[in-house]
Amino acid sequence: MRPFDYHRPDTAEAALNDASDGTAFIGGGTNLLDLMKLEVMTPDRLVDVNHLGLNRIEETDDGIEIGATVRNSDLADDSRIRRRWSVLSRALLAGASPQLRNTATTAGNLLQRTRCPYFQDVDAACNKRDPGSGCAAIGGELRNHAVLGTSEHCIALHPSDMAVAMRALDAEVVIRGSGGSTRTAGLPDFYRLPGETPHIETTLEPGELITAIRLPAPTGDRQAYRKVRDRASYAFALVSTAAVLRMENGKIASAALAFGGVGTQPWRDAEVDTLLRGERPSDALFDKAGEVLMRNAELREGLEFKKPLAQRVLKAVLTEVTR
Repeated sequence: MRPFDYHRPDTAEAALNDASDGTAFIGGGTNLLDLMKLEVMTPDRLVDVNHLGLNRIEETDDGIEIGATVRNSDLADDSRIRRRWSVLSRALLAGASPQLRNTATTAGNLLQRTRCPYFQDVDAACNKRDPGSGCAAIGGELRNHAVLGTSEHCIALHPSDMAVAMRALDAEVVIRGSGGSTRTAGLPDFYRLPGETPHIETTLEPGELITAIRLPAPTGDRQAYRKVRDRASYAFALVSTAAVLRMENGKIASAALAFGGVGTQPWRDAEVDTLLRGERPSDALFDKAGEVLMRNAELREGLEFKKPLAQRVLKAVLTEVTR
């Protein structure tokens, strides 16, 4: 690990004042420190955000606000989350190990980097790590790569479970900039597709800091999260599905579905949600939803299995929440 300076400010304003080129904010550090050891990330300065008072979960007029440094385990165990946003609790409990959940933060989970082995190998070509160097994953080992939202420059998979649930829940990221300015961004605007610039993963500007994530009141009381992986624990999703549905008179009144293990970002397809709304649950409807979801999938050699797997997981989750 290369030498770095360490700062521990007491306020968000001080943290932002400490930020400069070569700075990384650190919360739990469960991903950042690993990447620093591999020299994939080499910040000159770490600014510790654990003492800024961002570790609270507070109800709002129309939902709940989760501080950026709330630990994943605390968020999963919060009685309000388990009662009204249960899909989020389930997704968190499906991710990592208890030890990591006790350390990992909410904002850090949203910002975790891909586990693509070529990204983590400094001797491999990777446009995400070294812009313009190429993508060794294309033509390489592809079991844990994306099939949606990819480009010729990057097919790295987004690894978060939590972010998939938050995508289905219409989460907004609260971002503070220098001078005290604050803005919010929904996850579709927060994450960027790789395109020609896979090294730019979000719309965070240099020196901006995530302070909270806001969840509106859930649009449905029927919620589920299902994750398929190679082993029962401490493994990233091959495919996952988060669903938030509301039923009325035997029909699907509203539907919000998001998907992990398939996209370069937590994936949601408005056409899938639209297809389901107003319809009576049926195998034929769920099969059609699966076809719509995977209609643009890039099934490179080694990733062909993800299409039928994603369709089956989607169907299983929809069957569960519409019973």
